Amino acid sequence: MTSSNGGFTDEGLRKVREVLTRHVESGRIPGVVALIGRGGQTHVEAIGTMRHDGGAPMGRDTIFRMASTSKPVTMAAAAVLLDECRLRLDDLVQTWLPELADCRVLKRIDGPLDDTVPARRPITVRDVLTSTFGLGMDITALGSPIMGAIIENGLTPDLPQPMPEPDEWLRRLGTLPLMHQPGERWQYHTASDLLGVLVARVTGQSFESFLRERVFGPLGMTDTGFHVPAEKIDRLPALYAPDPQTGEFHVWDEPADGRWSKPPAFPGGGGGLVSTVDDYHAYFRMLLDGGLHGGERVLSRPVVELMTTNRLTPEQTALRETLAKDNVHLSYGQGQHGGWGLGSAVRTYRGDYAPVGQFGWDGGSGTSTYADPEHGLVGIVLTQVGMTVPDSARLIHDFWTTVYQAVDA
Repeated sequence: MTSSNGGFTDEGLRKVREVLTRHVESGRIPGVVALIGRGGQTHVEAIGTMRHDGGAPMGRDTIFRMASTSKPVTMAAAAVLLDECRLRLDDLVQTWLPELADCRVLKRIDGPLDDTVPARRPITVRDVLTSTFGLGMDITALGSPIMGAIIENGLTPDLPQPMPEPDEWLRRLGTLPLMHQPGERWQYHTASDLLGVLVARVTGQSFESFLRERVFGPLGMTDTGFHVPAEKIDRLPALYAPDPQTGEFHVWDEPADGRWSKPPAFPGGGGGLVSTVDDYHAYFRMLLDGGLHGGERVLSRPVVELMTTNRLTPEQTALRETLAKDNVHLSYGQGQHGGWGLGSAVRTYRGDYAPVGQFGWDGGSGTSTYADPEHGLVGIVLTQVGMTVPDSARLIHDFWTTVYQAVDA
């Protein structure tokens, strides 16, 4: 345990450790690494082991598959381009992504793929950055022809076969109709993967090289990327997807020769990053500090404010609130936020212990990263137990419940 206790009560920090330990000792979470920070102070807990059957202990430098908590971080690439006027929010994306010109839109989200109308307007950069460009992973449309086509075309992660390289991925995406008119409705995930293709086309660099040059490098995020090099692979735990019926542990991805052991064909902005608690703390602390890191400016204050405040219309926000509340059985209670900025959820109502304005996201590999401007707080809790079962979601919930009790106002 490492701690300076700045901004937290000793009793509260003990309670955080106790609740994390209880989850590990239950046998359902092999190991967890958590960080909470206020100002320049951090407190880190590393509990349990890298594998379900034991092995090396979790450490502060353990590298995790960040899953959807990649979204808030990869959005920084677009923020850099906005700051440099290389992208404008209302530019048409077809300038760089001609595959998305002249889109068709389904008459009904559950209708046949050829029952469409023309898009009322082209897709803009704003639509992509706010996840409202018209296509996404929609849990309310599971079993529909369009969701079937997204999966059959390999356009989403977590399938047996990895996604194709970016140009082919975009070509396939461009053959499908949109679910909704551009700008009409918030939809999950696909826009974050599209972001990476857009950044690569605008910059002429790979998505990862641009992130490394303009974000990871300046922030000292030396363990963050889209794969784990061989000399660090012993710091990557196994990723588990327990059986939903029995809870039996199944390995979804092994460290050696697994999906993250070599550079991927598709660097997924929606869920492809690996990282550590300290790397992610550097990023979220930079956002809380208005784009500054160590006195150096990484992003402008206005673009950080754009990223971390709600960008949805009242109608779209209401739809997101309804989605979270009505699909709680799928999310195991995660997702009571309301709003969405650029790449992050933004809390627009107080649904639990966290205040309005907290921003960040959770990942299906059992990860959670949020920052809270009201308290100047960053919290990160990382496991590698997928949300095929509720165990990591419950640990995440309990982590945040105790973190807010630990805050020394």
